[in-house]
Order: sequence, then structure tokens, then C-alpha cells
Amino acid sequence: MPNFNAQNPPFAIYPGNVVYPFDAETPAPPRASQQYALGKAYDGAAAGPDVVRFDISYAAAPTAVSVEIQSAVDDADADYVTEYTSTNVNGESVKLTNFRGRFVRVLLASQTGGGAITVRLER
Repeated sequence: MPNFNAQNPPFAIYPGNVVYPFDAETPAPPRASQQYALGKAYDGAAAGPDVVRFDISYAAAPTAVSVEIQSAVDDADADYVTEYTSTNVNGESVKLTNFRGRFVRVLLASQTGGGAITVRLER
């Protein structure tokens, strides 16, 4: 179930934008973040695969964690598929270079212990 699903259509992010799907939050897993639409470059560049970067960090390291980066062609909860799963309790940076979805979100699938999660998404 998403934390913030009232925005329709969802916010669009473009190359060069930075957003925080989770910003020092402590959601109860499983919880999905706000979804974002991936807008194309303003310069009219040819459509191609998108590059997205995620930086995942915790206020205090959890004992165990599962964070999923998900994408969808249509913005419907059932249509989101997992592109990458992070289980690194120390956090990590992930760069996905062949991102094909039109929408993106982060799912905190599980977390045992630890502090608030922050996920920085950069286009």
C-alpha cells in the first residue's frame, strides 16, 4: 500500500531532478513510497532507456532490510515490478542504466530494527 497515493497524476521528474521517495521516515513495512512519472528530456533528445540513481541510507543500521526499486508502464499498484532489491543494512548507491518503466517508486518490503530510511532518487 503506498504512503502517498492521492496525487493523480503523480509528480513528474525529469533528467537533473532529485526527489526523496522516503525522507528520514519510519514507515511500517511493507510500504510503498510516492510514485513518480519519468518525464523525457526537454531538449527533444531521442527517446531511449532512462538512467535512474538511488541512494539508500538509514539513521541507524537495521538488522535486516529489503528495499525494492519498482517500475511500471501504467500507474496501477498491481503493475509495479521490482527492478532491483537492496538488502544492504549499511545502505548503498544503485545506478540503473536501462530503466524502461514510465513510473517509479520504492517499496520498503521489510525492515528489522534500525532507524529512519532515506532514499534519494536522481534522474
